[in-house]
Amino acid sequence: MMSLRLRLSLTLGAAFALIWALAAAWMLSDLRNQMMFSLDQRLVASARMVAGLLEQLPALPSKGEGTHFSAEQLSIPGGMACQVSSLRGEILARSHSHPEQTLEAEKMGFHDQMIDGAPWRSFTLARGDVRITTADRQIEREALNMSILLAASVPVGVALLGCLCLLWLGIGQGLAPLNRMRDALMRRSADSLEPLQIQPLPSELQPLLETQNQLFLRIGKTIERERRLTGDAAHELRSPLTAIKTHLQVARMTEGSARDQSLARAEEGADRLHRTLEQLLLLARVEGSLSFDDGVQCSAEQVAKLAIQDAASGDRQRIKFQMPAKSSDAPLQMPAVLSIAALRNLLDNALRHTLGDGAVELSLETTDNRVRFLVRDHGPGIAEDDLQHLTQRFWRNGQSTGCGLGLAIVQAIVQRCGCTLHFDSRPDGLRVELTMPLQPV
Repeated sequence: MMSLRLRLSLTLGAAFALIWALAAAWMLSDLRNQMMFSLDQRLVASARMVAGLLEQLPALPSKGEGTHFSAEQLSIPGGMACQVSSLRGEILARSHSHPEQTLEAEKMGFHDQMIDGAPWRSFTLARGDVRITTADRQIEREALNMSILLAASVPVGVALLGCLCLLWLGIGQGLAPLNRMRDALMRRSADSLEPLQIQPLPSELQPLLETQNQLFLRIGKTIERERRLTGDAAHELRSPLTAIKTHLQVARMTEGSARDQSLARAEEGADRLHRTLEQLLLLARVEGSLSFDDGVQCSAEQVAKLAIQDAASGDRQRIKFQMPAKSSDAPLQMPAVLSIAALRNLLDNALRHTLGDGAVELSLETTDNRVRFLVRDHGPGIAEDDLQHLTQRFWRNGQSTGCGLGLAIVQAIVQRCGCTLHFDSRPDGLRVELTMPLQPV
């Protein structure tokens, strides 16, 4: 797998080289055009200079082979040719000595022509009765152009290589904080969940560090929750299992009513063990990240009826449900299974603490986008100092016969689903207020 530094260097380097290449091509093309323009202007200047010299020289012959002048006599720069001809095309003077090299002078201004198979660039100027033509070879122009382009390209190439090297070093320096974070993670032990402390750190990497530390925190909570569940299960299941085993041993050694009584108590212990296991599993699911959304939506009234139906069998007839005069049909904004479980646990707790055949009252009220369930029992109430312990796992006062997980599950559901839970202990019983959010209409 390609490293991030190499990938960034290749990507940015390719883009950088492309931009530099386009800029260099533009610059060199403009330089070539400027150089060609300068060479053309040299032809024009040479033609005008020859015209000025001819005005100072004796009269040129009107016909014949013409007069041959050297390039020095006509002040023609090296590598250039000059020809003076009449309007009828007779060559009156030339700066080159080869008769076969005749310059075409019919067209005024600039003209490209072939002489002896070689391309030439010429300029013709009419001055009085003569035409002055100056020319130079295209191959010499291209050689000069190539040398200038090479001279200009070398600094550009060196600068480009230098920039690519600086880009490689800059990317490495920019990735140094990420490498420090990697090294810090590699040095950590497998069971270490302490937050990473890396300073200084760029602002772009700060969210990554915070997310990593949040992940460590969630993993730590998950491990702690599993350890607590394992410890709670080992502690709470030991007593029912021991009691069941004891009652079965007694039943094996006895006969008649004593045996039946031992089997009945063993069955009660098994039921209690079953309820404890169900509550532990539900609590683990609620506190974990498992989803309860099964697509089922229930209104507040449906949740109340289903919770009453699921409450402790044999005692559900003791629950007095006070139907509101007007209730909302809007579904609750939380999984139905959790809303039913929370209300059912409150009802079970109220039934357990209401002595005899006393009734448990359930009412609901809808306000704005929330529904309020009020569960009231007629038990002895809870001491003010004990209210803060009601939602702790396995906390029980001396009068409780439950497993101590019902209200802990309600508290976990409240924290997960954005509900509220309030306890109000009075001499005539405990009032529990549970509010749940409704879906906006």
